[in-house]
Amino acid sequence: MYQGTGVYSPTDAARLINVPAYKIKRWLFGYDFSRSIRGEKQISSSPPLWMPQIAPTEFDTKIIGFNDLLEIRFVDAFVRFGLPLTVVRRCLNTAKELYKIDFPLTSGKFKTDGKTIFAQAIEQARDEDLLDLRNKQFAFNEIFKPSLYAGIEYEGNLASKWYPNQKDHEIVLDPKRQFGTPIIDEVNIPTSAIYSSYLSEGADSASLKTTSNIFDIPEKLVASAIKFETGLLKNLH
Repeated sequence: MYQGTGVYSPTDAARLINVPAYKIKRWLFGYDFSRSIRGEKQISSSPPLWMPQIAPTEFDTKIIGFNDLLEIRFVDAFVRFGLPLTVVRRCLNTAKELYKIDFPLTSGKFKTDGKTIFAQAIEQARDEDLLDLRNKQFAFNEIFKPSLYAGIEYEGNLASKWYPNQKDHEIVLDPKRQFGTPIIDEVNIPTSAIYSSYLSEGADSASLKTTSNIFDIPEKLVASAIKFETGLLKNLH
């Protein structure tokens, strides 16, 4: 059912894009928080930044899709720079209305003219949101560095594939294949399966060759999968 959409838990997503799982949950599923109003504690809610590709009712646990995954990388870039979610939300909503697409930040259109939307969102922000933001309009190019778009392939204005390694295109996340899990593009094998085999065989030079024989793929591809999966282990959970 979800082939072509991609299926990721917040924990999986955190490993793949190096964004903490708790942030992913907050941004895509909303959260409640308490605040004091005239001395009285009240519970307020922050809604999701957008509705995830996969409805929360479809699974017992929280699940997101491929385009959610990529869009979160861009939201994280905003937040890391210090922009309030109110400004991020305004950018998203303005871009959605303008482009008529659900995932505007990763679209090619935002790459070319998102600077205008960014500036408008800052100008429309309430005073308590500003935090010196009007002096940071120049920052758009600092936030949206070419590396954010590197490796993304498109069908029309919608991201369709992502090659996470900028130096080569051996590994891809393609929601039409293996539910979007990272795979070796050439042979359609998940990097996690290759890495698990390598570990079970002893995780040494001999097991690299053994794994190569098991999957009938060149040792070079095995090494790429191992390097990729080892890198994921360093990312946040």
